Amino acid sequence: MSNSNINLIDSFQEFKEFKNIDRPTVITVLEEVFRSMIRRRFGTDENVDVIVNPDNGDLEIWRTRVVVEDEFSEDDDLEIELAEARKHDEDLEVGDDFIEQITLESFGRRAILAARQTLVSKVLELEKDEVFKKYKDREGELVIGEVYQIWKKEILVLDEDGNELILPKSEQIPADYFKKGDGIRAVVHKVDMMNNNPKIIISRTAPAFLQRLFELEVPEIFDGLITIKKIVREPGERAKVAVESYDDRIDPVGACVGMKGSRIHGIVRELRNENIDVINFTTNHSLYIARALSPARISSIKIDEENKTAAVYLKSDQVSLAIGRGGHNIKLAGKLTGYEIDVYRENDEFDEDVDIEEFSDEIEGWVIDELKRVGLDSAKSVLSLSEEELVRRTDLEEDTIKDIIRILQAEFE
Repeated sequence: MSNSNINLIDSFQEFKEFKNIDRPTVITVLEEVFRSMIRRRFGTDENVDVIVNPDNGDLEIWRTRVVVEDEFSEDDDLEIELAEARKHDEDLEVGDDFIEQITLESFGRRAILAARQTLVSKVLELEKDEVFKKYKDREGELVIGEVYQIWKKEILVLDEDGNELILPKSEQIPADYFKKGDGIRAVVHKVDMMNNNPKIIISRTAPAFLQRLFELEVPEIFDGLITIKKIVREPGERAKVAVESYDDRIDPVGACVGMKGSRIHGIVRELRNENIDVINFTTNHSLYIARALSPARISSIKIDEENKTAAVYLKSDQVSLAIGRGGHNIKLAGKLTGYEIDVYRENDEFDEDVDIEEFSDEIEGWVIDELKRVGLDSAKSVLSLSEEELVRRTDLEEDTIKDIIRILQAEFE
């Protein structure tokens, strides 16, 4: 076997190893490439058999021509004259089939290299299509990969087949920290074809990621006994998960949290200590909003169905819990329930309290807005907190806080 022949056979060995393409497809591609070589050389391939051995990539090409009288051949590609045919086999007669094996090297080195090139590009194209199809069907599913390269704006992750997945900064939890070689879990977020290359974006911030983690940790969710109705997240900070069970004997919240928090603990760790509130879903809107604001305990609630707003009244020590650090708790409760929630302090505690708006001539409007944003809507609610606590909860400077306290205290002296 000549060197050029071996070259090609070697390359078939490589093609057999292609990870996402099945053997019959590779053989079809091989055959097509050789048939186009044959057409280029002989003008037709209809009288040629191409046989590829699927086990070792060996290739045989057999060409059949009809034996005709000498001087009678009209088409050398389909016919062969008797004298010529008898040089190979003396027993041939006119009308017989003359079958010969065509060696690869007879095509010449350049044709073989060109065929190899075509082969490589066709197989790569198939590869890309396969990867795209495989991942397009898996959008929203969990993938596990290994961190391969870390850039400023994204991380390159390889799956077990070596396919490239991209984890952009925007899809990472703020506290995520990865090194090359780390294992990583995420969901398939978006799959596109860009310039003929599949671009697979994965995410750790999508609600679907939290949902898949729950399915892994809580068999009842995987088995469909408990349904996750809705998930809202502030990645790395807090998440709220509304669950429902169709079996009265199962407590959906208890099942999700597990004994002493055993089930939820693993999820919280994976999400870099994101606080997860699991709540019972209900169609009773007041109850749903009250549950959504956990860990705060609500005293009463007024709902305006038309405008989708809810006024929630709480004892003063519950207000900051309802709003949560950075306002995350109230924001997520609103997203989960679909209501715009306003938090108010119960009036009976502060009979002689003064609404913060009353100080608008002494305190600037944006400062009042900032205090109200964190649930401080009256003079006493502000004064009930220490200076440090106020600085921590609001976006206000220490000097500004000092001024506010001075102004409000003057009111009660």
